[in-house]
Amino acid sequence: MARYKVDITGINTNELKVLSSKEMNDLFIRYHNGDKFAKEELINGNLKLVLSILRSFNKGNYNMDDLFQVGVIGLIKAIDNFDLNYNLKLSTYAVPLILGEIKRYIRDNTSIRVSRSIKDLAYQIISFKEKYFNKYGIEPSNELIAKELNTDEYKIAQALDSLKEPMSIYEPIYNDGGDTIYLMDQLADKKELNSDKDLLISLNRSLNKIKPREKEILINRYIIGKTQMEIAKSLNISQAQVSRIEKNAILSLKRMIK
Repeated sequence: MARYKVDITGINTNELKVLSSKEMNDLFIRYHNGDKFAKEELINGNLKLVLSILRSFNKGNYNMDDLFQVGVIGLIKAIDNFDLNYNLKLSTYAVPLILGEIKRYIRDNTSIRVSRSIKDLAYQIISFKEKYFNKYGIEPSNELIAKELNTDEYKIAQALDSLKEPMSIYEPIYNDGGDTIYLMDQLADKKELNSDKDLLISLNRSLNKIKPREKEILINRYIIGKTQMEIAKSLNISQAQVSRIEKNAILSLKRMIK
């Protein structure tokens, strides 16, 4: 059997046993006659089936160990309810149960819940876009999609966004050789500054002692609330330069405070 690329803690997936059809049939007969050890052999002999299903989830932000345990629960349910009289392969019967357990676990443990109606709309949009592109060779506009699906453009954008994975504000989005720019550097703080007045006075004195450009960038970033991109545009420099100057300015202020 091909090498599986799913790593499970404490298990060498390449050494897992795979049962033949005859072995599977004999074990089910023993299990149905009350042999509990036969059930254990059936489970261990079909773990690669669970792993094969997990391969489709391996690129997501999921804990493979957790999904494996959940998938095994689906496998056990399949073994408990499998009937040899239907002349089916266990894999044919077990795959939907294993998938169902995994998807239910992911749905119940997702930090951001999305309503079923929004998800359904998202898949309708994807289906329509694919058919339209195959027919005309171009992507349909949101206006056209909204008209076709009898909805509005805002809901189109909302539905497609619901399929995206949440991103950490500490996600690196650019690096020019040492000066990493994170997602939070792109976000502006629009809240009013209500800090202690003494702190502001002390900060203002320190700002007057650093370089004019460093002062300008810190004021724009932390008092006005601009993003690095906005500052870079106004100063006609790159965002990486803004990031570098900002870090140096903060270091200078820290030295003064010490």
